[in-house]
Amino acid sequence: MNYFLDDRINNAAVLFPGVGCFLIAACLGSWLHASNVADIDKKLGIQRGGDVIDRSWARDAEAGGPSMMLSVGFEQPSLDAAAEMKMRALEEGKTGVAPLPTKAEIGSAAHLQEIENKRCVKVNASSKFIGLAIVFTAGACYSIFSPAFNLSTNDQWHKLAPGVDKLVIYTAFFYFSLAFFACAVIINVCFLYKPAFGVPKSSIGGYLKDWNGRWIALLAGILCGWGNGFQFMGGQAAGYAAADAVQALPLVSTFWGIVIFGEYRRATTKTYILLAAMLCMFAAAVGLLMGSSGTRKN
Repeated sequence: MNYFLDDRINNAAVLFPGVGCFLIAACLGSWLHASNVADIDKKLGIQRGGDVIDRSWARDAEAGGPSMMLSVGFEQPSLDAAAEMKMRALEEGKTGVAPLPTKAEIGSAAHLQEIENKRCVKVNASSKFIGLAIVFTAGACYSIFSPAFNLSTNDQWHKLAPGVDKLVIYTAFFYFSLAFFACAVIINVCFLYKPAFGVPKSSIGGYLKDWNGRWIALLAGILCGWGNGFQFMGGQAAGYAAADAVQALPLVSTFWGIVIFGEYRRATTKTYILLAAMLCMFAAAVGLLMGSSGTRKN
């Protein structure tokens, strides 16, 4: 859409192969997700067909002691730490020592179960069709807002009255951000009082009092604002179709997911192959979109 709205200033011979790479990367991403889910189910002993969950690994870990804990991914404390705790207990006159705390190894069944227990919306109990509906709705909205912004700054449909100046990029971005803020407030307030997926109810007062981890959300909003601003400025200069290279976000988010959150740790060879193929296709797509940039005529 942006290619045709911008009067085809982008190089089609480079642009459309990049779009094709994006489509292939998206298909590989779906395949990768299915493979990763299968790996997780195998670790946790989940049969998706009947939603049967076998948590015998957790009971065995508690009953089997250190050797069993290692087999399901628990890390034992160091010997120095264990000796220090024992000496402290003897000094305090205790006859026994409490069980030593354990830490789940990243990628293990115990670690995956810890993540599931911390989720607000439980993945194992969620509906696949509801999830797909939400994803497709989000994708439709995300794909339309860039062409809509393009129309607001360039008036390709000639909706402005004669003599009325077009919106400059910064004015359009201000109204875009204002609408974004209004939608976010309305949607979040509605879900506070009428939550979905079994999430407990809350209130505006409770929301304002709880600042645990909010700085991360604020940082995410700042980064999103900067990213959108640079995307729109780049689109005005070199064409919005090329500016969609901001969709390099799958590359960045996957990289941080692997490095920081330990995603795809201890996965199967098939999952690693799909992960590498998806990242390569995304990288090729971003490079081609950047290479298709043109010069807008005044």
